[in-house]
Amino acid sequence: MSGPQSRSGLGIFLIVSAVFTMALQDAVVKYVSSDLPLWQIYTLRSFIAIPMLVAVTFLLADTAHLRPKVLGWALLRGALLVAMYIAFYAGLPFLDLSLVAAAYYTGPLFITLFAALLLGERVGRRQIVAILLGFAGVLVILRPGTDAFSSAMLVPIAAAVFYALANILTRGKCLEETALSLSLALNFCFILCGGAMTALLAVVQPSAETVALNPFLLGGWVPVAWREWGVLGGLATANVIIHLALAKAYQSAPPQTIATFDYSYLLFAAIWGFLLFREIPGLATLLGMAMIAGAGLLLVLARGGRRFGPRRGGGAVASSEDA
Repeated sequence: MSGPQSRSGLGIFLIVSAVFTMALQDAVVKYVSSDLPLWQIYTLRSFIAIPMLVAVTFLLADTAHLRPKVLGWALLRGALLVAMYIAFYAGLPFLDLSLVAAAYYTGPLFITLFAALLLGERVGRRQIVAILLGFAGVLVILRPGTDAFSSAMLVPIAAAVFYALANILTRGKCLEETALSLSLALNFCFILCGGAMTALLAVVQPSAETVALNPFLLGGWVPVAWREWGVLGGLATANVIIHLALAKAYQSAPPQTIATFDYSYLLFAAIWGFLLFREIPGLATLLGMAMIAGAGLLLVLARGGRRFGPRRGGGAVASSEDA
């Protein structure tokens, strides 16, 4: 097989590899959430990832694209994505990984809403149906008004909102930026946020009882053993691999095809959740996940191939013409 078919095959392989690695990365963060506070993970992972990204830049002889053209917009986008990560990871100690993943993948629904409200984009009937289907899936999972409802589920939905806002900002102000420069700006935001929150907690010094309520968010800096350094190095490496695989995937195959396989993240999240934490999604959760994924795929078709799906590799969200 050669030509367009082989390139599509490469694109599918890369996107599946990327979301497989992404789901594993998120499962590892959930696994170490009882040992390392989020702010320490942010800071140390980015200190490792930035030299790796710079090294990749030199290998590709692309050093001219290290600095964003408009630093302010790149940093604001990075701040929104940091807020997204905080909300995404804050739910991991309390919720099944598959539930957090399903909530986060409502991002395309919020993007469509915000694009209509903030950018004046037209919303067609198919998109309206997709939005209603996706939010119906959320209600199936949340089951408000029943004993199964957990307010913690609203936290990863907030992550989807922050992601959608970052996406809108990218489309409005950052389309001329390279994925590499945006990734570097994002990692600098991680370091700033991690350092600031660590300093704040050191000054405030919450009581042991308060920290025990949520050590992942309220815990102070802890000594890092070789095992934790290995985990942090693995997380940084995974982040770089995800970034490169995503960029190449969208260059190798039609965006509709890639976005369709993007939703395999939900399957991988369920698999890692079962293997590492013995999490078994209930029937309502599986039905809601299917409805959310179906709504996202319907939006892919309705947008004629525009890339808008959940993306946490730090790169730009571009149209098919920009890939």
